[in-house]
Amino acid sequence: MTDRKDMTLTSSGFYVSQEAPISCSNPTPTPASPAPDILRCAYMELVVTDLAASRAFYVDVLGLYVTEEDEQSVYLRSTEEFIHHNLVLRRGEAAAVAAFSYRVRTPEDLDRAVAFYTELGCEVRRAPDGFTRGIGDSVRVVDPLGFPYEFFYQADHVERLSWRYDLHTPGELVRLDHFNQVTPDVPRAVKFMQDLGFRVTEDIQDEQGTVYAAWMRRKPTVHDTAMTGGDGPRMHHVAFATHEKHNILAICDRLGALRRSDAIERGPGRHGVSNAFYLYLRDPDGHRVEIYTQDYYTGDPDNPVVTWDVHDNQRRDWWGNPVVPSWYTEASLVLDLDGNPQPVVARTDDSEMEVTVGADGFSYTRKGDTEKGFKLGATL
Repeated sequence: MTDRKDMTLTSSGFYVSQEAPISCSNPTPTPASPAPDILRCAYMELVVTDLAASRAFYVDVLGLYVTEEDEQSVYLRSTEEFIHHNLVLRRGEAAAVAAFSYRVRTPEDLDRAVAFYTELGCEVRRAPDGFTRGIGDSVRVVDPLGFPYEFFYQADHVERLSWRYDLHTPGELVRLDHFNQVTPDVPRAVKFMQDLGFRVTEDIQDEQGTVYAAWMRRKPTVHDTAMTGGDGPRMHHVAFATHEKHNILAICDRLGALRRSDAIERGPGRHGVSNAFYLYLRDPDGHRVEIYTQDYYTGDPDNPVVTWDVHDNQRRDWWGNPVVPSWYTEASLVLDLDGNPQPVVARTDDSEMEVTVGADGFSYTRKGDTEKGFKLGATL
């Protein structure tokens, strides 16, 4: 339940507190073994059904750089990356996510990952030569939430292309920013990620204490991953950052020029949560990709947590259009370590879409207004 006695209502309409006001009634046990020291989200491995079409989307349209490729896979990186890749496209029969991959601080953190997840009873596999090209000794697990995670330290270095202005495009993607995961029990997911050393930066709740989503970080930005309430485990999106919002607009113009504007699912716009300018796209297999810029620094130990009311129209869009239904309902399957789709468990807590969209939903732009807000609850 939400306890707002230690929260301050800001003039911008959201609450701030020192710690995340989220409690969990059925937490996973906290291992006695120390957690691995995670630095940042590093790459995602996507299974795609048409490798050529996916390569064209991520390279020719979005401008990611090819580090290496063969008939079965393409290894891609963004401009500022110096390790081998940020995204792996692997040919397969069904579109899914094979791994959410994190870099750790030291080689010894891989031993910690093995001990941490083994104590939890999770399936753990280690590959001294890595699971993908360009990555060395790695640990892959299926975590208690059902997601396939990877941890690694050693990686091949490649040229950082920040100075290669001759290669840059108007919509340049400069870094991998975050993942977003769909899970039926957000408080349980938050508690487990806190055991891994993640900290909540923002969340969405209602006055009854239902938690609809939480943003969590290791690097000093708004998030390395977000836990979004819904049927899961599934992958909601993978996000790449640009330097400026004009880069996002250039991507929109490029999609229009190529007669591929139907790849745009939502946006461009600005979020309330994270304050970032955004664009959501769907790749040829339906995997969701966010292009993201201009969030804020969160690295101080007393960085305040921001809590949004689920009925606040401006939480998801600071201005602009309503959230489209597919954004709430559709997501990518995730795989176990043998490549089989993980079973999807239905969310039993209230749905953010159901409480804010439709005849029974209510949202506001100015709290206290007696009429429904314009964007959500009145237009869809």
